[in-house]
Amino acid sequence: MTANLPAAPSQDSAPRQALVMSTIAFTVCFAVWTIFSIIGVRIKQELGLNETEFGLLVGTPILTGSLVRMMLGVWTDRFGGRLVYTATMLAAAAATFLLAFAHTYGQMLIAALGVGLAGGSFAVGVAYVSRFFPAGKQGTALGIFGVGNVGAAVTKFLAPFVLLSWGWQSVALIWAAALIVMAAVFWFTTGDDPVIRERRAGKAAPARSFWQEFAPLKNLQVWRFAFYYFFAFGAFVALSLWLPRYLIGVYGFGLATAGMIGAAYSIPASIFRAYGGVLSDRIGARTVLYWTFAVSAVATLVLSLPSADYVVRGISGPIAFHFEIGPLAFIAVACVLGFFMSLGKAAVYKHIPAYYPQSVGAVGGVVGMIGGLGGFILPIAFGALNDLTGVWSSCFMLLFVIVATCFAWMHFSIRRMERTASAEASALSYAAE
Repeated sequence: MTANLPAAPSQDSAPRQALVMSTIAFTVCFAVWTIFSIIGVRIKQELGLNETEFGLLVGTPILTGSLVRMMLGVWTDRFGGRLVYTATMLAAAAATFLLAFAHTYGQMLIAALGVGLAGGSFAVGVAYVSRFFPAGKQGTALGIFGVGNVGAAVTKFLAPFVLLSWGWQSVALIWAAALIVMAAVFWFTTGDDPVIRERRAGKAAPARSFWQEFAPLKNLQVWRFAFYYFFAFGAFVALSLWLPRYLIGVYGFGLATAGMIGAAYSIPASIFRAYGGVLSDRIGARTVLYWTFAVSAVATLVLSLPSADYVVRGISGPIAFHFEIGPLAFIAVACVLGFFMSLGKAAVYKHIPAYYPQSVGAVGGVVGMIGGLGGFILPIAFGALNDLTGVWSSCFMLLFVIVATCFAWMHFSIRRMERTASAEASALSYAAE
């Protein structure tokens, strides 16, 4: 008697199956990757951590998930996403399970390094999914895959209730179990990508040497894309981790309420990434990025304004008034910021298969690595700025500087490219005469 295993997806359904399962898997991975945004608040209370130590704790998984992205992307190009994706989920599940048994700050930091492997799944999914779709549909496909960012909202919505009912250790155990189940489902419901299948059939050239995979990283353009992603993705992750703490500290919300509001920020910022992919295919990724950086600059500038009391010398004497951004206004502007970040994330990754079709794993990995490092560095910077300045909105002041730099670098780079193209066209016209 033979066991009834799930049938491998047909050639016609393989792209859709790969996209759907990769997106679901990435959602679970992202939920695990941002687990400290909720349980970190309780751990901070139990261990008496200061703001900088708290920022380091919530940012450590982001560090691991960022640093491993480039290598995981290369491995996916060489060995296939089905194998690498499954192995990554199982390794992250083991670390998340062990987190439940950590007692000291040092032990939690070590466990957090392993939990961060879940974030490396993004580079795997990008390289895996992009091979199933033609260039004209890759923006939409990768945008849909990026909707897995909604996993941050899943954690913010569900983890507070699990934590309040059974403790933060139960959150770690349940999230680890979800990863194990997802790894098994992914393995049995997906197939290898077309390139891996052709290599095994001897119809395609073997994989390039290990060092050749990294050749495109010599281009400054790759690092420019990475800096865009440092803001579009890194700042999104940083705010996903930081918002519950910000809302509790500034507006006095409870943990469950802060988690719900954080989810309200994360959900549209994740779901609309798919729309960003569609827009990038229709009107161009460059245009989408212009809108992203312009609106984000205005939003971060507004949110960076601190609460203050002013005294104006009026005609009849001093006039005093108070300024602050209320909770409803803050939530509205933060959601607008998250929406345009979601568009920008998709637009950045639309560029990669278009400019580097043979190196999606390496280039996508390094772009994802720098973006993920933003999610690690920025929470620490937010905590340090709080300790140094004593101003809650200092985090948005920093984000304003970053997005303004992105806008300027992109604009002047594009102008330089246009001048070069114009000069080359003029030279060709002169030669034709």
